Amino acid sequence: MSKQKANGGSREKNVLVLQGGGALGAYQAGAYEVLSKAGIEPDWIAGISIGAINAAIIAGNRFEDRVPRLRQFWDRVSSRLTLPPLATDDNSRKLFNETSAAIVASTGAPGFFTPRYPPAVFYPPGSLDAISVYDTRPLKETLLELVDFDVLNSGAIRYSVGAVQVDTGNLKYFDTRRDTITPEHIMASGALPPGFPPIEIDGELYWDGGIVSNTPLQYVFEGGFPQDNTCVFQIDLFSARGKVPKTLFDVQTREKEIRYSSRTRLNTDYFRVLQSLRRAVRRLDAHIPDAIKSSFDWALLSKFSSSAAVTLVHLIHRRAVYSTQSNDYEFSRYTVNEHWQAGREDVESTLESDDWKNREPPKDGVLVLDCTKDLQPPSMEKPS
Repeated sequence: MSKQKANGGSREKNVLVLQGGGALGAYQAGAYEVLSKAGIEPDWIAGISIGAINAAIIAGNRFEDRVPRLRQFWDRVSSRLTLPPLATDDNSRKLFNETSAAIVASTGAPGFFTPRYPPAVFYPPGSLDAISVYDTRPLKETLLELVDFDVLNSGAIRYSVGAVQVDTGNLKYFDTRRDTITPEHIMASGALPPGFPPIEIDGELYWDGGIVSNTPLQYVFEGGFPQDNTCVFQIDLFSARGKVPKTLFDVQTREKEIRYSSRTRLNTDYFRVLQSLRRAVRRLDAHIPDAIKSSFDWALLSKFSSSAAVTLVHLIHRRAVYSTQSNDYEFSRYTVNEHWQAGREDVESTLESDDWKNREPPKDGVLVLDCTKDLQPPSMEKPS
């Protein structure tokens, strides 16, 4: 269990930051299941793409319904491919994964998306049907079934979702602190072109937020970061770290990892410096002469000051040895359950680590825990 008391005895605020990554998102569901069992419930969830869907299911349900609804979603989207692989060595798994992904690409994922028929080329230019391969209306029906939007918009858990405005290219966050969230906001965050159509919100069209940044971490750090002591669980689906490619297929996989990891550690390093400066300004406030306090410059600095001590926990999905470039749209039940279990195990390992158990509110402003970074990627074959 974490130390849920911060300086002065007040409870830490918990924040979940959920990256995009398609079928890999089952990892986040498994991670949340263990966090919930440990009594670590979010005060704020921010998500992109599949992270926005997982976040909506969590924030849009009562406590006792959250994990069952997540399980229902992931069982549904993997219901077309329920048979396990015939063999589980690494090469057989690669073949199984690629075959499963090809079936999804040609037939869709139940409750999520279906191939557009007739194909996009037969629709008039300028129509939404003409600029996407798949129809995502099944996702709207799923969201309306699995998410209670009255609960989601109640403010019990703050919910933020990012999407990109098509005509300006700007990343915009919709937030329950100022917006009423609908299924369209969630669908917009996951509308990755050219597969999925843009979603219209208030007369504007939006695509997947991952086009600009696949993680809401920067929004949490800069766009309304709380003054309370806070523990942020950053649950990523792509790792910036990886091996140098050996084949063209490896190049595709590695490029996707680099693009969608969205510089998590770089953002973290930047925030550590920024938060230390914010805390320094807050500490100096008691020692500054009134003449300086009344100046514009000090008023500006004070506006951005903070005394919050922040713990940032990195939980980053490790790509299996047998994983391929199609891992984000490989929705077989076997692989989805594998991702779910990986999320469970990584959180269990983190919460059982001495670094977590013995942590204290950081004196310099930010403590970063990355307790699973040295674990080996999964392989079906035993090392020789």
